[in-house]
Amino acid sequence: MNEQVLSRVREIASDVLQADVTPESSPETIESWDSVQHLNLVLAIEEEYGFQFLPEEMDQAKTVGCFARLVSAKRGA
Repeated sequence: MNEQVLSRVREIASDVLQADVTPESSPETIESWDSVQHLNLVLAIEEEYGFQFLPEEMDQAKTVGCFARLVSAKRGA
């Protein structure tokens, strides 16, 4: 996984969720991460990187690290 991508995804997640996040952060560890905030996070990452996640990718992204891995894969990193 690209460290720059992880760093930027963490920044985006921190802004959206209004919390300190780690790659392991998930809806189970961050109180504000509900279904609406999950969608807001997806949209913010899509806007940052200029692509759209497939529905199954959105479902499998359960942690900040998962989002970063998906972004890295989509960017061919």
